[in-house]
Amino acid sequence: MQFRVPQFIEVEDKLFGPFTFKQFIYMLGSGALCFIIWTFIPIKILALVLITPVAALGIALTFVEYNGKPFLFTLEAAFNYFLSSRLYIWKKMPKKKESTEATSEDTALSSPTVFTPKLSGSKLKELSWGLDVYDENKNTNDEF
Repeated sequence: MQFRVPQFIEVEDKLFGPFTFKQFIYMLGSGALCFIIWTFIPIKILALVLITPVAALGIALTFVEYNGKPFLFTLEAAFNYFLSSRLYIWKKMPKKKESTEATSEDTALSSPTVFTPKLSGSKLKELSWGLDVYDENKNTNDEF
């Protein structure tokens, strides 16, 4: 037994001459809005300035396709892009050391137990060294 399989199901039916129902509504709506603007605005130059983008939008919605999709999808994507919030994340990556030789400081810092030696000299040097060690431990623990 053979069955008829519908072909071209993605093509919309042409109901009003060469226009589909959606295209007809877009043209009718933009034409009606242009007529209302022309009728109610007494300054005709201002009316023409306002009619131009309305007519252009109506023509674009009716005839323009971008990447095989109607212009309405492109317009919707543009609105969603401009109205949604965007999050930009920047993560500072630590610089790689140029020397290939491992020094005693590198092996001490890379060991699992952090050794804090008592430095002789001024307290400022001890504080500086402590902050450097804290900063390096913070960078290695904060990686995602």
